[in-house]
Amino acid sequence: MNLALLAASFMVLLTLAYFVYGRWLARQFKLNFNAQTPAHTKEDGIDFVPTQPFYLFGQHFSAIAAAGPIAGPIVACQLFGWLPAMLWIALGVVMIGAVHDFVSLAASVRHEGQSIAEIAKKQISTKAGLAMLGFIWVALLYIIVAFTDITASSFVSVIEELQGADIDFNPGGAVAASSVIYLGVALLMGLAQRFLKLPLWLLTLIFVPAAFAASWIGTEVSTYFILPAHAWAMLILVYCAIGTVVPVWLLLQPRGFLGGFILYFALIVGLIGIFFGGYEIQQPAFKGWVAEATGAHLFPFLFVTIACGACSGFHGLVCSGTTSKQIDRETHVHPIGYGAMLAEGFVAFIALAVIMVMTTQDIQGLKPGTIYGNGIGQFLTIVIGKEHLNLAITLGAMAFSTFVFDTLDVSARLGRYLVQELTGLRGRGGQVLGTVLTLGIPAAILFYSGEGAWLKYWTLFGASNQLLAALTLLAVTCWLYEARQRIAYTLLPMCFVLTITLWALVDLTIANFRTTSGLDVAMINGVASATLIVLAIYINIEGLRRIRRRLS
Repeated sequence: MNLALLAASFMVLLTLAYFVYGRWLARQFKLNFNAQTPAHTKEDGIDFVPTQPFYLFGQHFSAIAAAGPIAGPIVACQLFGWLPAMLWIALGVVMIGAVHDFVSLAASVRHEGQSIAEIAKKQISTKAGLAMLGFIWVALLYIIVAFTDITASSFVSVIEELQGADIDFNPGGAVAASSVIYLGVALLMGLAQRFLKLPLWLLTLIFVPAAFAASWIGTEVSTYFILPAHAWAMLILVYCAIGTVVPVWLLLQPRGFLGGFILYFALIVGLIGIFFGGYEIQQPAFKGWVAEATGAHLFPFLFVTIACGACSGFHGLVCSGTTSKQIDRETHVHPIGYGAMLAEGFVAFIALAVIMVMTTQDIQGLKPGTIYGNGIGQFLTIVIGKEHLNLAITLGAMAFSTFVFDTLDVSARLGRYLVQELTGLRGRGGQVLGTVLTLGIPAAILFYSGEGAWLKYWTLFGASNQLLAALTLLAVTCWLYEARQRIAYTLLPMCFVLTITLWALVDLTIANFRTTSGLDVAMINGVASATLIVLAIYINIEGLRRIRRRLS
């Protein structure tokens, strides 16, 4: 089958979904351009800040599109073939993932910018809301551990994307330097926008090229940024601690806006490779119902593996945690909530296309980051020439690290919000307590874990992430039912995702307890997964009780 034709068909599908199904959803919620959003009614200059939709789209897109939509499809293709992966990405993102993001953002905007846990407390029960808070907080801890370790590993002296390459700089140091410079550029942009009042077009013209220039500058100063992985992990968590309490206009908004352009760049490079590279599909379309390498069954592990590329509970946290507090007009929920998730689905498609054009020998023994970095680098040489392959692969590797890095401070800020909601402490003391609790546990885990510890936690993160999406859809369904609105478009996806993810989580719990040898990672994962199952079942029982009471 022709890769370019598949890509064109996928783009048509996403376009139709946005203008047909997305608009239908907007009509169900009766989005009102003139309605006052929480960004205006609760504006405080720190968390609640009205933001232009194009600016907010970039910030939101970069926050939700991390390693998941890249690593997941690549691993799924290796396990089960490209066809089941593509079908789930296409159907999942349109009918489930984008719906989940849209309704969680709309629900939060209509609930004064409250988190999905607060919405569950109001629409289901107080106990269900507390259980949701606990579930979300545990899931966020896994996200922070995994993504911090991934990022720190890419900052060490040698990264896998460039092993054996003929280069005259330190690869890990270059990634670290470019990331630090990139954050500095974001800070300068935030200050320029706040105090110089520069228009967005001028800010874009100045700071977007500067963000890309950070990649080249990083190669020039790479030797000044060499530290052990554990040291980088602790420094990244310190950055996250600062990022949770500074105003969103200073760091989160400009960093996300610039990160969005790096994502756009990766998408454009992917399209160039697909349509002008002359590549043919090398991977088999279907490898079987059971993966030979791991013994995992397609049902349920295909869906958990792809995760963020089709549906992600983490997106609901971003929608109801930071984005809803910045929505300027209700009508912006459609492009930002539904549209950004469709864009992430296309990120997943590009990642899938990267591995589809490689032979089994090409990817033998390589990790997803390596495959993606090499693939994007190969695509980029179509424009800059084969003689610049090493620089192109470097840029691909840096882009992958940036995608992960952009999610960390958002996750830490969300964790801080949750602790504040749980304790009722809204002032500076609540901010400090929430930050310490949210980042202290990951710091302890990473300090005592070996390098590459994220691999031990990633599978559980994927399952809990999907299950969180089901719980979010449950809370929104209860709200819509209370308001006597249609619920099929949230109820049916909720039932499917809930069944699949509970199935996967039960399998993971059994496997972890079977392999544990005491107080080790398997034991921690087993206890955590069992806890998440109990919390999820309890929340669903509470939801059914609430619906039953309304019927009686």
